[in-house]
Amino acid sequence: MSKLLVTGQSGFVGRHLLAHLANHRSEWQLVAAPSHDLLDTNSLDAWVSATRPDAVIHLAGQTFVPEAFRNPARTLQINLRGTLNLLQALKRNDFQGTFLYVSSGDVYGQVTAEQLPIDETLLPKPRNPYAVSKLAAENLCLQWSFSEPDWRIVIARPFNHIGPGQAADFLVPDMARQLIRIRKGLQLPRLQVGDVDVSRDFLDVRDVVRAYFHLLEKGQSGEIYNVCSGVERDIRELIMQMASLAEVEITLEQHPDRLRRAEQRRVAGSGEKLRAQTNWQPIITTTTTLHDVLSDWDERIHNNNE
Repeated sequence: MSKLLVTGQSGFVGRHLLAHLANHRSEWQLVAAPSHDLLDTNSLDAWVSATRPDAVIHLAGQTFVPEAFRNPARTLQINLRGTLNLLQALKRNDFQGTFLYVSSGDVYGQVTAEQLPIDETLLPKPRNPYAVSKLAAENLCLQWSFSEPDWRIVIARPFNHIGPGQAADFLVPDMARQLIRIRKGLQLPRLQVGDVDVSRDFLDVRDVVRAYFHLLEKGQSGEIYNVCSGVERDIRELIMQMASLAEVEITLEQHPDRLRRAEQRRVAGSGEKLRAQTNWQPIITTTTTLHDVLSDWDERIHNNNE
């Protein structure tokens, strides 16, 4: 079996990636993840030299946009400098495999309605420090794909992904948490929301993980791939669908603290390149995803682990 090194194994996507490997037959053997820090080159050298991976999926990073506004310098340190440290550690240990860098669809920034759906040819215009850090790291990886001909470096740009286990810092799990609290009588039937008259392209995290493995197998070096559903979903409608699944009646109350700066009004991605080159297709419906997220929060709140 080929050895796979994954950064960010303890994160939202990382945990689903580990579950995928545990539940599906795979050619990949996940290597152990001892204590390491993207900003500590010694810990990265120790990990890489001990495992000698055949491929890497680089998930780890600072991903929360409000935190990026609060501390842009640290966001750049982790997402850009941390990626450089990992690449250099691999080079020092004679890596010659596949490196999948997980960026973000947020790098596209401001997009007009005429430019939808967003494909990989659209010039990125990042509008927050997080997106800047991811785009900078993308360019670093592209440079390495040119200068390291024995490496295969592939870049994924996932759009919004959701699923069980996600922190309440993000929209869908936050709404699910409030809805379950309302159903249990722990909160008045008023949902605290931000700007809900926007649209997003959501994909189940389990489909995202499947896409990463398709890219490991078939992605072309030096290429960028959107990972998205291709379906534009209205946030207000999505919340009301969740309320219906939770069997609660609610009103929405907009709170100024929940409004983000530099908000993109509409998002719809094109995943045609990924589909054409890897034969990947999403298989989990939005209804299934929302049901699983609600069930996850029902269990968390029942166990006082919210």
